[in-house]
Amino acid sequence: MAAVADATAPVATIRKKVSRPVVVAAILVLWLVLFAAFRGRQTLTLAAADLTGLHRRLNDVNDSIGANRNSNPVFLYFFNEIRLAIDNLVTFVQSLISQPAGGRPVPQIGWLGVVGLAGYVSWAVGNWRVALLAVAGFTFFGLQGLWQESMDTLALTLSAVLVALLIGIPLGVWAGLSDRVNRIMTPFLDFMQTMPTFVYLAPLTLIFLIGGASAVITTVIYAAPPAIRITAHAIRSVPETTVEAADSMGTTRTQQLVKVLLPMSKRTVVMGVNQTIMAALAMVTIAALIDAPGLGKTVVQALQSLDVGTAFNAGLAIVVMAIVLDRVTTAAAARTETRRTDGRFAKWRRPLLGAGGIAAVVLAYLSHTYVWAAEFPGDGTVGSHIASAADTATTWLQDHLSGLTNALRDALTNGLLNPFQTLLTDSPWWLVGAVLAGLGAVLGGWRAGVTAAVCVGLLVGTGLWSDSMTTLASTAVATVLVMLVGVVFGVWMGRSTLVDRLVRPTLDAAQVMPPFVYLVPFLALFGATRFTAIVAAVVYAAPVAVKIIADGVRNVSAPTVEAATSAGCNTWQIITKVQLPMARSALTLATNQGLIYVLSMVVVGGLVGAGALGYDVVAGFSQGELYGKGLAAGLAIVLLGVMFDRITQAAARRTRA
Repeated sequence: MAAVADATAPVATIRKKVSRPVVVAAILVLWLVLFAAFRGRQTLTLAAADLTGLHRRLNDVNDSIGANRNSNPVFLYFFNEIRLAIDNLVTFVQSLISQPAGGRPVPQIGWLGVVGLAGYVSWAVGNWRVALLAVAGFTFFGLQGLWQESMDTLALTLSAVLVALLIGIPLGVWAGLSDRVNRIMTPFLDFMQTMPTFVYLAPLTLIFLIGGASAVITTVIYAAPPAIRITAHAIRSVPETTVEAADSMGTTRTQQLVKVLLPMSKRTVVMGVNQTIMAALAMVTIAALIDAPGLGKTVVQALQSLDVGTAFNAGLAIVVMAIVLDRVTTAAAARTETRRTDGRFAKWRRPLLGAGGIAAVVLAYLSHTYVWAAEFPGDGTVGSHIASAADTATTWLQDHLSGLTNALRDALTNGLLNPFQTLLTDSPWWLVGAVLAGLGAVLGGWRAGVTAAVCVGLLVGTGLWSDSMTTLASTAVATVLVMLVGVVFGVWMGRSTLVDRLVRPTLDAAQVMPPFVYLVPFLALFGATRFTAIVAAVVYAAPVAVKIIADGVRNVSAPTVEAATSAGCNTWQIITKVQLPMARSALTLATNQGLIYVLSMVVVGGLVGAGALGYDVVAGFSQGELYGKGLAAGLAIVLLGVMFDRITQAAARRTRA
């Protein structure tokens, strides 16, 4: 035994001496050496118009489903029935607020009624400030000339949120009450939240066709996980002593749920509703790619024609809608908290039909009866002025700042993006696969390495290896930039309470906006290039990274910082030698979240010239012969997301350990 111990001691010493950064550096150096030797061989390049056998088989599956949709029992009695039910729900909500119905030239409730009801509901669940914001926001949609588009978006969002909550809250309660159910659900929820929004579209259109119903079904799948997860967390967060006290009084399981668990979880559940609404709005706008009506469709058409003014006007409407919905649900959650008294919730103090309720009913009646109260007055001149101003600003920026923006674009593209993309796309596929698997194993452990190897094999199987590597290059470069921004602002916020108080509201507002909105201003600055998608991805992903890093730096204990200060360390040394090293788990988590956010945005950037997998997905929706390729591209995006997520999550766990 002593001999064995003596023999293993040098190995353990070597392992301790060889740190992970050294192994990572060795892998990268070996990659560069082998790249020089094997460059251009076995790169699995595929032209934009070429298809593989897999793509053709997927096209055949699509054609076969289309031919047998109304005869196959699975579609006839299951999928078609689901689509019909959702379509009826969407049509009903649209007939209420956005589309003519029942032989009427206008919806059942016109603009005046919708504005009145929005103001009353906002006041009832929140306060008068939120009500004023809602009234102003909804009126603004009409002034922009986007009333019907805004109401279509709202109708799809409300339909999706209703279905998502009907599914999500019961499942969340179940997961909160049962450890087994929670363990079963967690991997599925992780997977669903890891996938970028784009990838939900292609497979579901294969089953449910394109249109509003498919958009709602897609949105439900995307928006339900936050409701499930947050509801389960709320149920599990109720103090054990409270549950035990209720149990000692002889309450049944149902009584505990209805009288104790749900009331005490109400505030958190309402915040889950907030997250569900925000996810639904983001997905509804992206679902314009499958012919969903609303503001997203206006943005997509404007982006495809490079009409910055129209895109900006519609994007502004999306932002306003997101802010209104976010503030209303946030106010509802805050008001729920203030109503709690001694562990119990008081009843609503405001009457169901006070003066505000009566006014809302009167306005709804007028808008139902009279055309002048149903159709928004005016011709949208405010929207025309906004679009014109955006076009003028775009022209000015391009005329006066093109030298600076082009220099910045070219420096980053030629100095960082192109070399890294060349390294990925011109290396043999097996070399890149070995590097990814090796990095996964070193950073996250052997399971992460195996996951990376499996994902690499499946990426090869999609027939889109080169496009996947191009997307990987853009994602990696954008993530590096996100982390640079995250560290700078995160450390600043973590060290200064005043800065945190000033910057955090801006970050919160930025996280509310759907991804589409970020493309518009950078399209004006940089034109339709992949650099536009990268910059938009950085701005989209930076807020979450900044907040995570700020919290990690702030959580470093004050005595530790004071000890470093008393030892003579300056500010730079405290940050680099104490706070950042002790916040490594936060840095790893920020990298994880940044990667996922960046990947989803880089793919959306396929609309403005980013190319690669994003373009493949978009082309698959618009060109029938490329549908199979678009479906394979969606799978490739999922594989990249899973690989990134598993490696970074495993690295975070190892860092905490």
